[in-house]
Amino acid sequence: MLFRSLHSNKIQYLRQRCFSSATAPHVLKLGDVLKKTRIFTEEDVLEYSKVSHDSNPVHTDSAAARSVGFEGPLVHGMLVASLFPHIISAHFPAAVYVSQTLNFKLPVYIGDQFKTRCFKNGETLVIDGEALALLPTLDYRAVEV
Repeated sequence: MLFRSLHSNKIQYLRQRCFSSATAPHVLKLGDVLKKTRIFTEEDVLEYSKVSHDSNPVHTDSAAARSVGFEGPLVHGMLVASLFPHIISAHFPAAVYVSQTLNFKLPVYIGDQFKTRCFKNGETLVIDGEALALLPTLDYRAVEV
C-alpha cells in the first residue's frame, strides 16, 4: 500500500521539493548529488569481515587477492555500499531507506579514496546505482496533481 501511494502523481512533487528537519530547507532536483568522501582502512575491512561473517580471504589476505588477479585485498562491496544510507540519513534524519540497486564496476582496494558516486581516486567509476528513501519531513499536503 505504501509503495502504491509512492507511485501516484504526487511522486513528481516529492522528487522536486524536500525539506530536512536538521537544516534549512533543501530543494532537490533531478541530478543533484549528495556527497561523502571516504578511505577504508585495513581495520575497517577486518571489522566488517567479522560482523558480516564474510571470511573470503580476498578481503584480508594480499596473497589470496593477488592469486585471483587483484592488486591487493578488496574492500567488501557492501561495506562500500553502506555509505549510501549514511548520506541519506546525514542529510535527512529519520528518513526510511527503502531500496538500493548497485552495479559493481571495479574493485575498491584498502586505501583507495572515493566519493559515494563511487569514483576511485577521483576519476574511475567503481560503483553505480540508485537509492530510494522516504523522507519523513516532506511537505506535500498542499499539492493537487
